[in-house]
Order: sequence, then C-alpha cells, then structure tokens
Amino acid sequence: MIKKLKIKFICINMTIISAMLFVIFGMIVTTTSANLERESIAFMQIAAKNSFLPGRPGELPEETRIPFFSVKIDKNGIVSADGGSFFDLSDRAMLEEIVNTAFYSDEKTGTIKSYDLRFLKEENPSGTTIVFADISSERATIINLAKTCAVIGIIGFGVFFGISILLARWAIKPVETAWKQQKQFVADASHELKTPLTVILTNAELLQSEDCSETERNRLSDNIYSMSKRMRGLVENLLDLARADNGTSKMVFERINFSDLVYESILPFEPVYFESGKNLYYRLDKDINICGSGDYLKQTVEILLDNANKYSFENTAVRVELIKKEKHCVLSVKSEGEHISKENLKNIFKRFYRVDEARTGGEGYGLGLSIAESIVKEHKGKIWAESRENENTFFVQIPI
Repeated sequence: MIKKLKIKFICINMTIISAMLFVIFGMIVTTTSANLERESIAFMQIAAKNSFLPGRPGELPEETRIPFFSVKIDKNGIVSADGGSFFDLSDRAMLEEIVNTAFYSDEKTGTIKSYDLRFLKEENPSGTTIVFADISSERATIINLAKTCAVIGIIGFGVFFGISILLARWAIKPVETAWKQQKQFVADASHELKTPLTVILTNAELLQSEDCSETERNRLSDNIYSMSKRMRGLVENLLDLARADNGTSKMVFERINFSDLVYESILPFEPVYFESGKNLYYRLDKDINICGSGDYLKQTVEILLDNANKYSFENTAVRVELIKKEKHCVLSVKSEGEHISKENLKNIFKRFYRVDEARTGGEGYGLGLSIAESIVKEHKGKIWAESRENENTFFVQIPI
C-alpha cells in the first residue's frame, strides 16, 4: 500500500509539473513569436509608407532591420519592384507568383511559407503597395527557442522527478510510520488480549469438569474474575487511546487549580509507597491555575506516580515538584532506578512498550505513558523523560 501511495504521489506531482512546464514554455514561445510578428508588421508598415516616395526612389527607411522589398501596382496594373540590396528580383515568374498571391489575398497581411515571406498590402491614391519581408530568421529564432525550451524542459523534468522521489519519501514517511505503528498496535493488542482469554477459557473448561472440587471451583472462579478485570482495564485503555487518536475524547476543559489537583493525586499514593518501603516527597507551587480536564490530568499524575513506584529501587525516595513559570508550569517526578538508555527514552511513550517487563510482574500493558502523552497533547503541553546514571525524571509541561 505504501509503495502504491508513493507511486501515486510521484505521478500526480509529475503531471502537475509537466503541465506547468508545458504551459510556461508554450507561453514563452507563443509570446516571442507574437512579438517578432508584431515588430515585423510594424516595420513593414513604415516601409510601405516610405517606399516609392517622390524624389527618393529606392531609398530604404532608417528603421530597416529585416530584409524586405516593395512592389507597387498602379491604377493601370503596371508592376514595379524595388528590392534594394536584399533580393534578386530578376526571376519574373517567382515575382509574379508572390505578387498575385498577396494581391488577391483577402487578408491585409499574411505569409507565403514556400518562400519564407510575409506580405503587407497598403492602398494609396496611386495604387497598391505590397511589402514583402523575409521571415526565415524569425522562423529560425522560434525553432531554436522551441528546441532550447524542450531541452530545458527535459532536464527540468528529470530534476523534478528526482525531487519528487525525495518529496514522496518525506511526505509518505509519517503515513508509513503510522501504518507500521497500526500494524504493531494490532499485533500487540492481540497478544495482550490472547493471554487473559486463554486463562479464562482454560479455567472455564476446568470448571465444567465433574471431578472439580468446591475449593478448586472457587479458585478457578477467582482466576476468571481476575483475568476479566485485566481484560476490561486493557480494553478501556485501548478505547481511551482510540478516542485520543480520533479527536473524540470526552475531555471537558475548565479552569482548575493544578496545584490542588496534583496534591490530591499524591495523597492516595502515600500508603502505597509506605508499603513498598519507599518515601514520597513533594514540593508544589501554590495556586497554579490552568484550563484543562481535571479527571484526565489527575490520571496523568497517577500514571507517573505508579510508574515511579514500579520502576524505582527499594528503600529509595520519589520526589514530585510542581514549578510555576511565566507561561507554563512544569511537573516533574524524579525517582532512583535503573538507567534508561537513549533508545528506550525514544520508545518509552510508544504503545505496549515496556523497558523492563520482568520488574512489573507482567501486570502492566505498556499503555500508561502512551495515555499520559495523549492527555498532555490534548492540553497543548508536552511530556518527556530524562535519565542520568541511576536517576530517572519524567516531566510534564502545561500552558498556564
């Protein structure tokens, strides 16, 4: 699918570019041809007025720039020609042919392609004056210009084709990444759902056994209930992520005191940390007011506190800080734990990604930080992690 999308992108791009090049070069050739023709006719009009003037036989106008000759046909049909030094008018048959062609033409101006001549007829009291101008150089100029445009067009087409390939790779890269993430997401979600489903089906089959004792039935029922709750939690998390992706999350934004919200989120974790043999310290700037969804922001704080408890060393302290700055506030959760590599720091917010699955006992889904990232992005903020030796810190920045 990605390959077809790239090809389609390149084809559309090159079609547009080809059309633009054709129009641009076509306009250049057409405009140049029209200008040359207009200048030639303007010159011929001047030549017609100056030809055969009394006292100036055969004198050429000062504006002479192209080869021409003039023919005058008086009222009696007598033809006289003046070619100056440009043309040899000794061929009477040729002269008669072109004069007749021009004289009997319905148009005032026209071309005689077989002789590369343009004619212009001017009526005057003494008869008709026909000026013939050579257009071979004009045609050569247009042909050379067309060839030059064609060469430039071919080179330009090749250059733009290469650029289109690079642009296609760049433009399709987000789609390709999203496609790979979607495939990975489906595979990971299927894997996570498969385990509890297998446990539920196995325990349900054992429950149907006639040899199963009452004690065994209770244990199997507890297993089914536990796995069902795990599945429900996973499905709810997946739905939250799907809503965030589709922009249909049920967040209700209002003015909230973020300092109080963080404090209320910390309180339930104090006994949890105490049972784990860890200390929980916090320092919060007061009365930091933001516009956001209280429930979802509280979920974000809880995710960070839960991760800090799971991944920190025993008998260590976790420190929470909330600092107010000019246009935003920064929440940080710092804990002592195993160093997180740069590669893991890049992937830690990906769905189903777990740095150390063994340490969580397989209880997590690797979705917590992904959900937190989605929530923070909805609040126009950013979330990131830093790791130095055995100290890991997660930051959340929210606009005030």
